[in-house]
Amino acid sequence: MNGVIFLAWFVNSLLSGGAAGETVIQQRVDLIELNHFLDNTGRHVFDQVVFYQWSEEQQIYHVKAWRLVKSPRQLPQRQWNPDRYRCLWHDDGVLREVWAPLYRETWSQKDPERVNRQWLAEKQRVELRKPRRAALH
Repeated sequence: MNGVIFLAWFVNSLLSGGAAGETVIQQRVDLIELNHFLDNTGRHVFDQVVFYQWSEEQQIYHVKAWRLVKSPRQLPQRQWNPDRYRCLWHDDGVLREVWAPLYRETWSQKDPERVNRQWLAEKQRVELRKPRRAALH
């Protein structure tokens, strides 16, 4: 690999947060929500990132997936070129990148993922893409 190609590859790896040869799953959703869940007394319990797809039929956002925030590195980040919001984290042995054109941050005493089940049951969700497993030889 010549020096210019190697440098471009190396910079891209650093910017994406991935290591050489690491599988990266990239996926678009319609909305990313950072939810701060509070108990009945208003104390912070946990933070979660919820990923939504728009339902033309019901005219609402359906939860596609959610993840508890375990590290500040998982928090959605604003990107300007292209203009979008992006989450990047290690998930099931792969580096996952999920991005959306829309973002909201909420503080609630009701879990938005659970509330959303009244419109779409959890078992009917179209989850985030699964990592491809290498074929056995």
